[in-house]
Amino acid sequence: MRTRPAGIGNVNADWMGSLPSKLSAMPLKCLAVPGSHDSFTFWVDVHAPVAPDQKAYVKYLATMFSVLAKKVMVKWSMTQNLTFREQLDAGIRYFDLRVSSKPGEPGNEIYFIHGLFGHKVRDGLLEINTFLTRHRKEVVFLDFNHYYAMEAEHHVYLINMLQQVFGSKLCNNCVVESITLDYLWEKKFQVIVFYHHPSAQSIPVMWPGNKIPAPWANTTEPNKLIQFLEMTQKERAKQGSFHVTQAILTPTVNTVAKGLVWGLRSYLVERNLPTIMSWIESQRPGVDGVNIITSDFVELTDFANVVIKLNNLLLEQKHKPR
Repeated sequence: MRTRPAGIGNVNADWMGSLPSKLSAMPLKCLAVPGSHDSFTFWVDVHAPVAPDQKAYVKYLATMFSVLAKKVMVKWSMTQNLTFREQLDAGIRYFDLRVSSKPGEPGNEIYFIHGLFGHKVRDGLLEINTFLTRHRKEVVFLDFNHYYAMEAEHHVYLINMLQQVFGSKLCNNCVVESITLDYLWEKKFQVIVFYHHPSAQSIPVMWPGNKIPAPWANTTEPNKLIQFLEMTQKERAKQGSFHVTQAILTPTVNTVAKGLVWGLRSYLVERNLPTIMSWIESQRPGVDGVNIITSDFVELTDFANVVIKLNNLLLEQKHKPR
């Protein structure tokens, strides 16, 4: 059985339900919410084919060098160490999800994907649902934003799966400003699903992707990342959407080549986390401030606690955010 990383417990398992009434009455788009980037990558399958999100040269290398190449890919594909349950216990409430069918496999099964295939989506959803059933005041954002090797029937299969697993916990697409924790608790809604594909347009419980923009800096340099985050935060629409601040660095081909044997965590993330965390600590939530903030390897720092505690700044305001 896999051991839980040191320092990780369920200290934040009920943080939303424990917020003061002033905060639970505010629009959820004004609160600070911790999220994880490529949330599902705590396990990937080195024995499965290389995933269809990879470029042709990566697929070629993986074919030539098989498991050895895939073990190197794991170091650059994994952005999280904690399972969904462990992330939820730690306070993570936004999940960044990429999905794919397995080309050549019979049926319509859908898997999480980032360079390599991960778990079946259904297994992850069931794990999240079990947590929500035990923690009735906690609410999660599930952001399905990339799809690979998926035809119309795969989308039907996935959308039906979401409705089957979560049932009455799913919140209907509506005006973002009306979504407060008080409203969600009253309706017993706990899941807001964003489905970035036209096939979900007519499904009331599937929210469109334009209601949760997540600008991507696509840089390896923390200073450029912070400049980008500040610029896009200023441009954040005053009305109509949640907002994801992606506090992450993205490796280039050169980065991977230079740090091949170290991997994403050792070569890029750990050395730059102090700068990124300092910036997060200096933020404040609200209409013009941060909303959802995502990070790689959320357990490496006090990330979730830092983001959750930003909400205390809203208690000091005399006027509640519009």
